[in-house]
Amino acid sequence: MVMTTAQKRQVKSVAYYIVLWTVAVLFFLPVLWIALTGFKSQADILAVPPKIVFTPVLDNIKRVIEDPATIPYAINSVWLAVGSVIVAVAVSFPAAYAFSRWKFAFTDFLMFLLLSTRMIPAAAAVIPVFQMFNAFGLRGRFGMFILYTSFSIPFSVWILKGFIDGVSERFDETAMVSGAGRLHVMFKVVLPQVKPGLIAAFIFNLIFAWNEYIFNFVLGNADTQNIPFAMSVNLLSAGGNVDWGFVAALSSMYVVLPMLMIFFFQKYLLVGMTFGTVRGDV
Repeated sequence: MVMTTAQKRQVKSVAYYIVLWTVAVLFFLPVLWIALTGFKSQADILAVPPKIVFTPVLDNIKRVIEDPATIPYAINSVWLAVGSVIVAVAVSFPAAYAFSRWKFAFTDFLMFLLLSTRMIPAAAAVIPVFQMFNAFGLRGRFGMFILYTSFSIPFSVWILKGFIDGVSERFDETAMVSGAGRLHVMFKVVLPQVKPGLIAAFIFNLIFAWNEYIFNFVLGNADTQNIPFAMSVNLLSAGGNVDWGFVAALSSMYVVLPMLMIFFFQKYLLVGMTFGTVRGDV
């Protein structure tokens, strides 16, 4: 039986989605396994071979909630990550507008240098940053907030510049001819058109700040210790064994916020992954 062109196209489409779903499931399996581990008893967690079917228990979730350090760690995670990224995006928008509208000499090179700060591994930067923070007395709440903000600014500027480049300068010219000032153009004309870029920059940087561990561990103190820090210090139980149930339950609860944000704003992330590189009049 010879297939028609439409049937061949349909078979290719089905095969394409089968491959996509297979890859997605394979990448999701470790996350699912951690989530399931949070509902296992210690005996089920250590069972050999691993148990797929088991009786769920809430002991691990209960221990996480009742742990006196969980709420302070969670509060530190929220205010450090969310607060610093909000400030970073707010600071990055005027900078991105300036890079986009005023063609400085070596703009592309400056943008590359700006983004290259995010290419440095944390392990390579933590020692000089530690020495600098000690010299200026910045170790603590304020210093960590400044550090997270400074790490979020370069990537935010890079994303937002791409989006602003996609907004025609005719909007600026028309508004200024009508008597509007530069600030009015920035915040009343251009800003509403790059909201997807703001959301994308916020979420991408939130993921980094939400998961950051090494700087918090080395430079932080009791006022800045976040959930990743909590997982490292609570990794061992009283007997010296790895408390996998506690770690799995805490990890599962910790990913809820970024997962919800990614789910509700996924269309903005898809646009943000192109860094706003689509040009033309918007």
